[in-house]
Amino acid sequence: QVQLVESGGGLVQPGGSLRLSCAASGIISSIYSMGWYRQAPGKQRELVARITRSGGVTNYADSVKGRFTISRDNAKNSVYLQMNSLKPEDTAVYYCNARRLTLNGADDYWGQGTQVTVSS
Repeated sequence: QVQLVESGGGLVQPGGSLRLSCAASGIISSIYSMGWYRQAPGKQRELVARITRSGGVTNYADSVKGRFTISRDNAKNSVYLQMNSLKPEDTAVYYCNARRLTLNGADDYWGQGTQVTVSS
């Protein structure tokens, strides 16, 4: 059974920092690309950042470039999102994703989400 468990969310003031963690079980995370997505109230879920299986390539949404950093530790089956200079518009539920491409498309797994609230 595949499980992705996020942690590290919370309430932070504008300009502050948070570090999200996602622990995977039931899969060998090194064969999956990993990502963080977020969904704000009334909005669609959007990509925040993704990282390749080896961790060698990352990509970010324009809105978080230069402020957020995604990383992974395959030995710990974990992926992280360091969020700095947080803004109120970063407020959302953040979801961890694991994806493996297959001949028929992709296997996608999601965590339950962790709330991030940026407010003074």
